[in-house]
Amino acid sequence: MALPKRRHSKARKRKKRTHQGVVVPSITHCPQCDAPVLAHNACGKCGHYKGRKIDHTISEEEERRE
Repeated sequence: MALPKRRHSKARKRKKRTHQGVVVPSITHCPQCDAPVLAHNACGKCGHYKGRKIDHTISEEEERRE
């Protein structure tokens, strides 16, 4: 197995990792209710995804309990 001959400095390690930053998720708007929604996810407010009703929404009663 290959091993490094010398230790990498902290600066060298950190320079190598600069491209691994946090990416901001893209937020779109639901075409049915115009609520902000994460891309490629069903709307949490009305439950629509790609023009179809998906029943993965949280009801108002469950929301109050949390």
